Amino acid sequence: MHFPIVFSPALYNWIGSTAAVCTTISFLPQLIRVWRRKSARDISLLMFLLFSFGVACWLVYGLGIGSGPITVANALTLALALAILVLKLRYDRASPRSDAHAGPGKVPPIK
Repeated sequence: MHFPIVFSPALYNWIGSTAAVCTTISFLPQLIRVWRRKSARDISLLMFLLFSFGVACWLVYGLGIGSGPITVANALTLALALAILVLKLRYDRASPRSDAHAGPGKVPPIK
C-alpha cells in the first residue's frame, strides 16, 4: 500500500532518516537519568523487554531486506534500550524496595 501523496524519493529518505534519528536518540535522556540517579525503579521491566524484542525484530527485518537505515537505527536503539534494561536489573537488585517495609495492608509513605 502506498501513501496517496507522492513525494520525491529523496524527501521520503529524509523523512525516514529524521524519524530514525529522533526515535533513536529519544532513549538518551532516559539512559542518562537512570545512570545519574542509579535507579530505574519507575521503568516498567515488561515494557522494555517487549520493546527490546520488537526492536530486535525490526533489526532482523532491516538486515533481511538489506535496508541500511532500518538496520542502523534499530541496532542503535536496541543498544540503548538494552543498556537501560541492564541498568534497571542492576539497580533494582542493588536497592531494596522502599514499600517492602510497609507490611501487609499498610501503605508505604510518600516521598
